[in-house]
Amino acid sequence: MSAISVFYLVIIVIFSPFDIFPSPLKTSQKPPNFLILIADDAGMDLGCYGNPAIRTPNIDRLAESGMMFEKMFLTSPQCSPSRISILTGKYPHTTRTEDLHTPLPANEKFITYYLRIADYYTGHNGKTHWGEYGNLQFDWYSDQFGDFEKFLEQANGQSFFFWTGFYDPHRVYEENAIAQPHSPSEVIVRDHLVDDHRTRKDIALYYDEISRMDSVIGSYLEILENKKLTESTYILVLSDNGAPFPREKGTLYDTGIQTPFIVSGPNVPKGELYDGLTSIIDLAPTLLSLAGIEKPEGMQGTGFTELLKGNFGFTRDFIFSERNWHDCDEHMRSVRSNRFKLILNAYTEKPHGTAADLANSPSWYSLLEKKEKKSLTVEQGLIFSVPRPSVELYDLSSDPREYHNLAPDPDYRSIAYDLLGVLQEWMNETDDFPPTRRTRPDHTDRISGIRYYDIIPEIENDLETN
Repeated sequence: MSAISVFYLVIIVIFSPFDIFPSPLKTSQKPPNFLILIADDAGMDLGCYGNPAIRTPNIDRLAESGMMFEKMFLTSPQCSPSRISILTGKYPHTTRTEDLHTPLPANEKFITYYLRIADYYTGHNGKTHWGEYGNLQFDWYSDQFGDFEKFLEQANGQSFFFWTGFYDPHRVYEENAIAQPHSPSEVIVRDHLVDDHRTRKDIALYYDEISRMDSVIGSYLEILENKKLTESTYILVLSDNGAPFPREKGTLYDTGIQTPFIVSGPNVPKGELYDGLTSIIDLAPTLLSLAGIEKPEGMQGTGFTELLKGNFGFTRDFIFSERNWHDCDEHMRSVRSNRFKLILNAYTEKPHGTAADLANSPSWYSLLEKKEKKSLTVEQGLIFSVPRPSVELYDLSSDPREYHNLAPDPDYRSIAYDLLGVLQEWMNETDDFPPTRRTRPDHTDRISGIRYYDIIPEIENDLETN
């Protein structure tokens, strides 16, 4: 062992808040492997999810060999809160990592902590965004996507957990990301965006980066096949939040919180599309269960292991999501049933907080130009609405893009009351806090995208210090 390795081992032993040397879990059969492939802002734009204009052959092939989830939702439409939630099995506000760039606290555990106890070899590469206490809960890291095979060599036959955090398709986009770029004339433009050449080219570059990610996934699948590990490995493809376009990423509409979710692995039904309502909060206990590990106390998800065996009785009545500080402060909570979505907005006097990368995009500039000319359609103008309603209610069966707020309609009043009750119960059970606490000043203008200053402002009215 090198001197550097000894140094880091000492640091972990002294400063780790966890007992890192418990006895490994003994099992009679070697547990399965896990390969988690998570996109950065991919939305639902994959060929296997019905987009005919994008080229994702490797992900599509994986979907054919496994199972697709039609209604999988994230707990947050923001990068770091979403990723930490996935790996802890807890909601962002519960772990107090609800704001962008908030690192994992020292007392919180990723599922890799429990997998290491069970003698798994754990690794990650690419984007992390969860801080030093998250990094300490893995055995191995590389910033190179080509190092997956090196990781497998280090695993040396142990069951493994490997998480790849892609940077694609996060902005800023580059020309010629792939050899055959997508044509702007063929992309799909959603109604809340302006259908002009500027926006179409923006979307085409986004498609290019998804295709680039797809090619890396293809290389991973080839490595697993060559090493004869495919049959013993659960392979998962998902995204951390919606696509990086206005009224998508950073919102609690389905375009912000819905994720592709594809699972291939031992005994997983091939070519199956599951349409039940599911939440990513359930992934952590599911993976632990597949590894033969009981759900730890405090983990808020419910495992769906039976779904992966073809027993489709599992579904959720409701899923819950939240949006907090992401360049601009927000306090938004949502509950979604199979048919209805209810959103609570705290800051009704301000337009919706738009992430800085979106407010510097060609798609946003096209919206601003039409806004200046007062020629926005109703759908395009929604993101600029002021004041915003405190309560939004949508019938997803007739309005899947959530353009028509039904909260003021007396015919839907009882549905809104019921969903508000469900949402309030969830907030109480998960240690949520009111919008007057844990606030953080904006550091980006909500319309122009101009950043006031580079540092991230401190939390005000912190629960733990007041």
